[in-house]
Amino acid sequence: MFKKLYLMLVLAAALACNAAPSKINYKHAGPNDLQPDEQQAVVLKYVATLISDYNYKKVPMNDSVSAIIYDRYLKKLDENHNYLLASDVKEFDQFKTQFDDDIKAGNLANVFYMFNVFQKRYNEYVAFSVAELGKNFDFSQNETYTYDRDKMPWAASETDLHNLWAQRVKYDLLNLKLTGKELAANKETLKKRYTSILSQSNKLSNQDVFQAFMDAFTEAIDPHTNYFNPALAANFNIDMTRSLEGIGASLQVDNEYVTIKAVTAGGPADKSKQVNVDDRIIAVAQGKTGEFQDVVGWRIDNAIALIRGAKGTTVRLQLLAKGSAATAKPRIVELVREKIILKDISAKKEIRTYNNNGKTVKIGVISIPAFYLDFADYKAGNPNYKSTTRDVKLILDTLKRENVDGVVIDLRQNGGGSLMEAVELTGLFIKTGPVVQVRDSRNQIDINQDEDPAVAYSGPLAIMVDRFSASASEIFSGAIQDYGRGLIVGTQTYGKGSVQNPIDLDKVIAPSLKDKLLAMAGKAKTVATGSQNKFGQLNLTIAKFYRINGNSTQHKGVIPDITFPSIIPLDKYGEDTEPSAMPFDMIAKSDYTPVGSFATVLPQLKKLHDDRMAASQSYKYLLQDIEESKKQSEEISVTLNEQKLKQQRDEEEKKAFEQNNLRRVALGLPALKKGQPKPKNEDLDFLQKEAGQILTDYLTLGNKLTSVKPAGTN
Repeated sequence: MFKKLYLMLVLAAALACNAAPSKINYKHAGPNDLQPDEQQAVVLKYVATLISDYNYKKVPMNDSVSAIIYDRYLKKLDENHNYLLASDVKEFDQFKTQFDDDIKAGNLANVFYMFNVFQKRYNEYVAFSVAELGKNFDFSQNETYTYDRDKMPWAASETDLHNLWAQRVKYDLLNLKLTGKELAANKETLKKRYTSILSQSNKLSNQDVFQAFMDAFTEAIDPHTNYFNPALAANFNIDMTRSLEGIGASLQVDNEYVTIKAVTAGGPADKSKQVNVDDRIIAVAQGKTGEFQDVVGWRIDNAIALIRGAKGTTVRLQLLAKGSAATAKPRIVELVREKIILKDISAKKEIRTYNNNGKTVKIGVISIPAFYLDFADYKAGNPNYKSTTRDVKLILDTLKRENVDGVVIDLRQNGGGSLMEAVELTGLFIKTGPVVQVRDSRNQIDINQDEDPAVAYSGPLAIMVDRFSASASEIFSGAIQDYGRGLIVGTQTYGKGSVQNPIDLDKVIAPSLKDKLLAMAGKAKTVATGSQNKFGQLNLTIAKFYRINGNSTQHKGVIPDITFPSIIPLDKYGEDTEPSAMPFDMIAKSDYTPVGSFATVLPQLKKLHDDRMAASQSYKYLLQDIEESKKQSEEISVTLNEQKLKQQRDEEEKKAFEQNNLRRVALGLPALKKGQPKPKNEDLDFLQKEAGQILTDYLTLGNKLTSVKPAGTN
C-alpha cells in the first residue's frame, strides 16, 4: 500500500552519495573506556539523513532537537539520579547543543565520553555497596530511604552519593530480612547481586552504548521511529510467537529492573492471570524447588536466557508491580513454559445473560487479543488462512444460531496488528464504504475501503476499549463510532495514529562503503544477498491515520460514548504522555453515510449506567483500588525502621486482602484464602459485564423510543 519497494529505491539513490566515514578524533577516551567504531559513525549519519528527509514530521537537526536528545540520553544513563554528580552533569551540559552537529558528522566521541563517566561512577558505587555489607546495621533507627529520585537534584558530592548508597544497601538488607531469612544469608544474597551487577556492567559493549544513544535520538523525533542494531533487528523480525518456547512475555530493562512490557495473548503468562504489563522481575528460579537467582541489574539478554526454556519445564518468578509501594513484598508466580504459536492467539466468545424486566437477554461477548493474519498462508492462496476477521465471522455465525440479542466486542489491551484486518473486520458490520484514511509526508491521502457488501451481523453492537487499545483497534472502533454502527464504551484509547516502514540499512548503504566497513571490522569482504543484517534497521514513521470523519486517531485516540474509570493510569500511558508525539489534527471527512445514531438514546444510557454504578459495591471497590494504586505510585521514600516497615507492610497486605474479598463477594465470587493470589481479570470481567448491561439497556430504550434508528439497519 505504501509502495515500500519504491521508497527503498528512492532512499538508496538519495543516500548513495554519502561519503566514506570521516576520521574522527575520539577525544576523552581512557585506556579501558568503550569507544565507537567507524561503522557506527556511518550508520548514525545515514539514520540522521533518513529521519531528516523522510520522516513524516520532517524534523530539522538543530540546537533545539539537540537539547531534547541530550536530555533523553542523560535520562537513559541515570534516570533516577543514583550515580552521576552535579559536577558531572554540569560538564556534560557543554554537549547539549552540540549533539545535532555530532550526529551530522557521525561523531560519537561526546556520546561515549558521557557513557564512560557514567560507567565509572556506576561501578564505583556498586563496589561501594559490596564493601558496605561488611558493616553492622541498626534497623531500629528512624531513617528514611528515598528510592524515587528522578525529580530530585543531582548529588552535590561523593559523600552525598555514599550516604545514598549506604541507605540503599540498608533497605535491600531490610527488605530481605522481612522475608524471615538470617542477616548473614541476606548479606550473601546481596553480595551475589551486587557482584553480578558489576559483572553485567563490565560486559557492556560499544553496541550497547550506541543503541542507548540511538534510542534517545530517534525517540526525540517521535516515539515510534526506532533504530535497532543488528542483534536487535534480528530479534525484532523474528516471529516470536512461532519460534520461541517460554512464558509469552516481552521484556525490557527499566531503571535496573527487568520489566514485562507486553504479555502474549494465550501464552503461559497470560493464562496465569497473575502477570501484568510493567511488573518488575526481581528473581528467577528453575523448577518447583530451585533456588531463586536475583536478576536486578542484569543485562536483558542474560535475563531472557534464564527465563526462557524448554516446553513443559517450570520457571518461577518473583514479581513486583510497578507503582507498588516500596513496602510491598514480591509475589511468586509459577509458570510452565510452552511453545507460543500465533495460531493459538484467537478471538474467543462467551455468552452473558441479563434480566430485563423479567425477560432473559443474551449478549454474546467476543474478545479479540490482536488483529492477526497468517500472511504467508494468505499470500499463498490458502482459502483457510488464519485471520481475525475469519475467526470473528465464524463466532458471529455461532452467536446468531444461539439467538443472542446483542454483541459486545472486547478490544481492551489489544495493541493492534494488521491494518487489512481492521478494515475487513469493520466490513463485517457495514455494507460498503471507507474505513480509514492514510496521509503520507507528501500530503497525499489514501482511503482504505470495505468493498464487500455482505454484512455478517446487523444487530445491536458495543465495542469495549481501554488505554492499551491502540492502532488497528482505534481504526476499527473509530469507524464503528463514525458510522453510528455501535456504542463505544470504556476509556480513552492509546492514540497511536502513525504508520511505520521498516528500512533495512544493508539495502540503503552504498555497497562499496559496506565492503570497506566490514573489512575494517574483520568481517566478510562482501555482504551476500539474504545474509544476516550487519548495519541494523530503522523503523521510520512515514504516514498518519485519520478517521473517516476527518479526525486523526493520533494523540487523541478514540473517546468512548460511555466512559468507564481507567484501571490503567491515563497520565502515565498513552501517546499524549509522549513529549515527542505528533499532535492531533484533522483533514477533510470521507464520503460516507452513517447507518445509525445513538444521539437520542445516549443520555438515558449514561444515566442508567451512572445510577447502576452509584449503587454498586463492586464499582466502589474498583474506584478505591484505582485511588490506592495512584497513591502508592506517588510515594518516593520508605522507612528503614524494621518495626515500622513490618507494621506498614502487614497493614497494607491485610487491607488489600480484605478489600479484595469484599469485592469478590459483591461479584458473587467465593472469598480467597490467605496467601491465595488475586485473579488478574476480576475488574476486567466486572466492566465487561457492565458493557453487556449497557447494550441490554439499549435494547429496551431502542424499542421504546421510535425516533431512534436502530444501529445496524441498512
